[in-house]
Amino acid sequence: MKQLEEKSIRLHVFLASSGIASRRACEDLIRQGRVSVDDHLANIGEKIRGDERIAIDGATIVLNREKRLRYILLNKPKGYLSSSSDPFGRPCALELIAASIPERLYNIGRLDQWSSGLLLFTNDGDLAAKLMHPSSEIEKEYFVNTDEPLPEGFASKFIHGVVHEGVRYRAQSVRQTAPDKAYVILIEGKNREIRRVLEHFGLRAQALERIRIGPIKDMKLPSGAWRELTQNEVEALKSLANNSPIASGGRPT
Repeated sequence: MKQLEEKSIRLHVFLASSGIASRRACEDLIRQGRVSVDDHLANIGEKIRGDERIAIDGATIVLNREKRLRYILLNKPKGYLSSSSDPFGRPCALELIAASIPERLYNIGRLDQWSSGLLLFTNDGDLAAKLMHPSSEIEKEYFVNTDEPLPEGFASKFIHGVVHEGVRYRAQSVRQTAPDKAYVILIEGKNREIRRVLEHFGLRAQALERIRIGPIKDMKLPSGAWRELTQNEVEALKSLANNSPIASGGRPT
C-alpha cells in the first residue's frame, strides 16, 4: 500500500502536467463536477496512479501515459522576469523556451529581472520541490561587478553575516578578483540577497550573473540560449536533491 501511495499523484496536478489546462483550471473542472475517475465523480485533492479512465464532461480523455520529463538550462538575459507570465507585458524567461517545448515547464528558483545567468526549468515536480526547499542548501555561484570598489573586509563580513533592514544575509564563500569584482556562493536563497548586501555598503551591481547552480555550469551557453541537461547533469541534480535535509526527512534549524 505504501508503495502505491508513493507513486500516486493528485488528479489536478496530473491533468495539468498532461496539458489539459493550468492546475487552477483543472481544480475548477473537478470542483464543478465535470471530471470523473473510473466510475465516480472526482474529488478535490483526489490522488490517482495515472492508469484510470478519466473523463471530462463524459468524454474520455487520452493522456500521455509516458510523460516526458524535461530538464532545461537557460542563460537568462537581463530584463527578463523569471515568472511564466506578466500582467504588464514585460518579457518573461519562459518565452525564450516555450515555442520549442510542448510540455508545460516551471522555473526552479528565480533570478530578479536585472540579473542574468543560469536558470533551470522542468516539469519534474518532485525534483523541483526538493531543489527549491529552503533546507536544500544547494550552492549557487554568482559573478558580481560593482559600480565602486568593494570595501575592505567585504568578503569576511558577508561570510560572517550582514544585517540589512533587519534581515541577516550570509554567503557561503566570497572570492574577490578585482577591486570591483567578486565571485559569491550562496546557499540560503533569500530574495535579492547580493543586491541588498551591496546596498548595505552603499554599492550597486553593474553586473550580477549566476554562473552555477549546484553541479550545473556552462560558460559557453550564449545569453538568451537554452539547452537540455545531459543525463549526467540530471542524475547529479537528483543525487544532490535526494541527499538534502528535506529529502531525508530533516528540518531546517
